[in-house]
Amino acid sequence: MTERRLARRYDLALPVVVHLAVNKETPHNGQTRDISTRGVYFSLQRELTPGAELDFTLTLPAEITQGTEVFVRAHGRVVRVDRDKDPERTGANVGVAAVIERYDIIRGESGRG
Repeated sequence: MTERRLARRYDLALPVVVHLAVNKETPHNGQTRDISTRGVYFSLQRELTPGAELDFTLTLPAEITQGTEVFVRAHGRVVRVDRDKDPERTGANVGVAAVIERYDIIRGESGRG
């Protein structure tokens, strides 16, 4: 199989806060598995639907940026959902692959709020 990704993907396990763009309901906490400038894969304890729009926020720590913390606010769309197939696990995570349609990068303390 040939690699179809256009942007390099980085394996990063970071906390992510996800808001569904449609109804702006309570945010959901998850964790990234990997990320690139064009997409992100994260796990969440909430079922999402392919095609759903979402907003998410994550923080790149200073150790990764080799400087100060960097806050990333992004808007995207779900392209794939990987459901846990084990019926014994309750509250199991759902894997979500999303394309990033736009993002803002904010350095340092000004990104909070």
